[in-house]
Amino acid sequence: MMTIPASLTAPTRGDLGLVLALGVTQVAGYGALYYAFAVLAPEMTKSFGWAPEWTYGAFAAGLLAGGLAAPFAGRLIDRHGTRGMMSLGSILAAASLFALSQAREPVSFYAAMIALEIVSTLVLYDAAFTALTQAHGPGARRAISKLTLIGGFASTLFWPLTTALLAIFDWRTIYQIYALGYLVLCLPLHAALLPRQGRQQAATTPTDRLDDAQQEYLVGAPRARAFLLLALAFSLQGFVVSAMSVHMLTMLQGLGLSAAVAVGIGAMVGPSQVAGRLVEMLFGVSLEPATTAWVSAALMPVGFALLLVSGTTATLAGLFAIAYGISMGLSSIVRGTVPLRLFGPAGYGAMLGKLSAPGLAIKAAAPVAFTVIVERAGLLPSTILLIALSGAAAGALFLLSRSAPPASVTT
Repeated sequence: MMTIPASLTAPTRGDLGLVLALGVTQVAGYGALYYAFAVLAPEMTKSFGWAPEWTYGAFAAGLLAGGLAAPFAGRLIDRHGTRGMMSLGSILAAASLFALSQAREPVSFYAAMIALEIVSTLVLYDAAFTALTQAHGPGARRAISKLTLIGGFASTLFWPLTTALLAIFDWRTIYQIYALGYLVLCLPLHAALLPRQGRQQAATTPTDRLDDAQQEYLVGAPRARAFLLLALAFSLQGFVVSAMSVHMLTMLQGLGLSAAVAVGIGAMVGPSQVAGRLVEMLFGVSLEPATTAWVSAALMPVGFALLLVSGTTATLAGLFAIAYGISMGLSSIVRGTVPLRLFGPAGYGAMLGKLSAPGLAIKAAAPVAFTVIVERAGLLPSTILLIALSGAAAGALFLLSRSAPPASVTT
């Protein structure tokens, strides 16, 4: 068994600053580019005077385009480094938010939503995980855990914030505020603190002195099988999370909870994400990432089962939010650590993009498909579907954990 010297994996002096900077940009990015839509979508629908399917269809089209762009974005980040690409992404994300606020008819609305999701591949978790991997190589697991710990506050902050702003401004003004705020906050952090190196510079990092350790990464048929299982799990979880990011509040209200209580329970997801990530960061380092993956994934169907039997009971709905939040929070860590553990740091950004690509249609279809299912079949069949999909994802990750290589690289 080979152990990597601590000098090769220990955090650098700038590690805390890098994690904090990325944490701030992930909270702002997911809040403005993703979570705000769940609150603002009904107002968008009213302002355009069309059926809700058109609004969620634009979101789905954006997710599809973002999935198609993800492998290309990953290769760009690998080649040119995260500083340049995430800085460019900051500018384009702010421009896309502003363009969305100016949309007056279907073509411009759809174009802005598609642009927003394409640009998000340059600034959200996959890009941030690549930044940490470029900085730390195979020792990036703890830094990824720290980053997701901070990023878990995105929904906790932006759902109530957007709801409060909506009492004062219309949805267009809110997106303009977020566009300006994102540009002013994220561009300086990305430009000043992120790693410069891309593929060429990364060739001189300590990871190249670990040729023997590289042999422990999966190759050949086991690698292909692990890739398929991981892509399947990410796809199924992507459908569930994509659907719930848009419909959680309406589902909770459909159970009979007031809008205020639904927002409060929805806001519990963020702290639950943070709690799960904190436990993983403190106590989960000794566990194989694949083990963490299937155990955490199993919490998601348990949470939906609680929601299924909760009726109008706020307590059980709150327990659902906790279980769902912990599972979702740990899945963000899994998304970064399991590919790193199984496949290694070489071409890491492109690998994350390839893993997201197989499920792009499933993830993109989730908001619209789930809208139709809820409207035509009701909450009970819809929730059972979420239990089945999240349970299947947990099963795929369990099978993956059985084929993980033996631990020989300490992180």
